[in-house]
Amino acid sequence: MATTSLAAASRHQILLPSRSSPSFNLRTPNRVRLCPAFPSILCASTSSASPQPTAGGEEDEAAHGGKLSKQSSWEATDGQGDDYLYRLGKEAENMNIAVGARSGVIDDLFVGKFLGRDSDIVFDYRQKATRKFEYLQGDYYIAPAFLDKVAVHIVKNYLANNLNIKIPLILGVWGGKGQGKTFQTELIFKAMGVEPVIMSAGELESERAGEPGRLIRDRYRTASQVVQNQGKMSCLMINDLDAGVGRFGNTQMTVNNQIVVGTLMNLADNPTRVSIGQKWRESDITHRVPIIATGNDFSTLYAPLIRDGRMEKFYWQPTREDIINIVHRMYTKDGLSSEEVSSIVDTFPNQALDFYGALRSRTYDQAILKWVNDIGGYEQLGEKLLKRKNREKLPTFIPPKPTLDALIESGDSLVAEQELIMNSKLSKEYMKNLED
Repeated sequence: MATTSLAAASRHQILLPSRSSPSFNLRTPNRVRLCPAFPSILCASTSSASPQPTAGGEEDEAAHGGKLSKQSSWEATDGQGDDYLYRLGKEAENMNIAVGARSGVIDDLFVGKFLGRDSDIVFDYRQKATRKFEYLQGDYYIAPAFLDKVAVHIVKNYLANNLNIKIPLILGVWGGKGQGKTFQTELIFKAMGVEPVIMSAGELESERAGEPGRLIRDRYRTASQVVQNQGKMSCLMINDLDAGVGRFGNTQMTVNNQIVVGTLMNLADNPTRVSIGQKWRESDITHRVPIIATGNDFSTLYAPLIRDGRMEKFYWQPTREDIINIVHRMYTKDGLSSEEVSSIVDTFPNQALDFYGALRSRTYDQAILKWVNDIGGYEQLGEKLLKRKNREKLPTFIPPKPTLDALIESGDSLVAEQELIMNSKLSKEYMKNLED
């Protein structure tokens, strides 16, 4: 069985660079021994010198300690003299999933034709690390100032080799809560054809020391590979950076917080040399891709990280014109005119953009309550929504048409709830004994 496998393998050789290549050289094993599990397969040992193989065929070569093949990958080494296959396996987290069992990488004889051409049938789905924003359908408003800042930052980083200036790798977009920083950035990505790799603040902490820092470097290299392999612009976006590594009051600074900050500083200083754990190689050059981070208060971040040479800061506070245009596009399907939207914005000044989105959501409440009564009341919700038969259809929900009066009424109730929270401050009532 083993001899047949060797004969089949000899007809399907995997070609490696020749002996004359400067980056590879073939090493003759010093001594040959038999593998315990497969007696007819020879394994190399380096304890002593071995004679040169003779021309007597495979059996003679095995008897005299010769090489399995002149181009065998078992004896191949890299430029540093290390085992070539061992180095490849060390650099990849799982070679069997990444490349080892994929069609076109190894011989088709060992890939098979069952379940398609690849052994790992979910490989393609697991590699979708970028965002394309197909869900952003419709006409949205992009603030010109926001567009100019993000577009210039992306272009400057892609032209870094042609510009004789110091270009910060990170763009920090910060400002008040609910002002649409992330949404505006995603709209710009879609308009420019950028496929970013997106991270959240929740990924900047882990029970394993060093894992978030490695994840940032891995995501950065993934964005770089999008540029190299797909020919598309990409970047790394980190949402709510201050929530992940900011210092608030007496919050504890963890090792992962320090490693994340140090990783971002190192990326800003060396954007083309990024390691994810393997040995450094001079030929391992990463394409420079910009980093965009959002947050509410960058004064809580480590000061050397946000210095001008590493991070360019952009404070986003939409003007009245920006708010009116954004809200008007939000209410386009409802038939509200620009004058009505202006009246709503003037009625509730100094509110974040998400407040005006909450107005529209609040106007649906009465229509949803009516729909609940139409399907049988609260007691029938579980039966109707979850356990209903496929052939049974729910009553059609007819969305209401928001009017100016209904939106203002909803806005008054939201403002009343905001003031109640600010005025009550029940935490002081609960802790009043501790203040004495």
